[in-house]
Amino acid sequence: MRFDLLTLFPDMCRAYLSSSILGRAQTAGHIQAEAHDLRAHGLGRHRQVDDTPYGGGSGMVIRVDVVAAAVEALRGPDTHVIVTDPSGTPFRQAHARRLAQKDHLLVLCGHYEGIDGRVRDHLVDEAISVGDYVLTGGELPALTLVDAVARLVPGVLGNPDSLAQESFEDGLLEGPCYTRPRAWQGIEVPEVLLSGHHGRIAAWRQAQAEARTASVRPALWRRWQGRLEGEDEPTKD
Repeated sequence: MRFDLLTLFPDMCRAYLSSSILGRAQTAGHIQAEAHDLRAHGLGRHRQVDDTPYGGGSGMVIRVDVVAAAVEALRGPDTHVIVTDPSGTPFRQAHARRLAQKDHLLVLCGHYEGIDGRVRDHLVDEAISVGDYVLTGGELPALTLVDAVARLVPGVLGNPDSLAQESFEDGLLEGPCYTRPRAWQGIEVPEVLLSGHHGRIAAWRQAQAEARTASVRPALWRRWQGRLEGEDEPTKD
C-alpha cells in the first residue's frame, strides 16, 4: 500500500514516516510512504502557494491551482485523495479499516487560514477530521491517519492478533493491562490475571472494557449497546 502526503513541511513528516513501526514496514516492503513539498508546484520565482482570501479576513488561503497541479502529479487510477480539515468527517477506527483496503492514499495537509473551497468540492474524495480542535497545520492529522491505516496493512505489525484486542476494534475501549513487578508500592496485579484460566481472564477483560467505556466515553458506550440490540450506527463510516 502506498501513502503520499502533500505538505509545506515534508521534513516534519519524513522523520515520523521513517521511524519505528512505519519505518520497519517500509524497509520490509509492506508499505510505501513519502512526503512531498507542495511548494514545488508554487507559482513564480518565490514558489507562492497561497493568497489573501476573497471577501476579506485574516490569514492566507492555499490556492486551488497549486493544489490541483500537485494532486495531478501524484494521482493514479487507484488513488484516494483525502484532505485533513476540522470540518471533515470525524475519524474513527471503522474509517481506518475501510481506508486500509485502498491501494493508494494521497493526503493533503492544510495550513495557514485554510485551503480554497474548490479543493474540497472538486479535487478530493473526502475530508477527515481527527478531533474537535484546531492545530497550526494538517501534518499531525495526516500522520495520525497514515499511522492508524498503515498498522492494519498485513505484515506491518509483528503480531497481527494484537489488533483484535485493541480499543475501538469491537466498539469498546481496551481495559487495563499489567506486567512485572507483580506488586508495586503495595498495589497488586489483579489475581485473575495470574490464574491461568483463559475463560475467567477473557471475562474479566471484557468487564473491564465495558466499565471503562461506560465511565469515560458514555456516547461510545451507548453506541456499543445499540449495536448489541441491533440498532443502526448513528454515523456513516
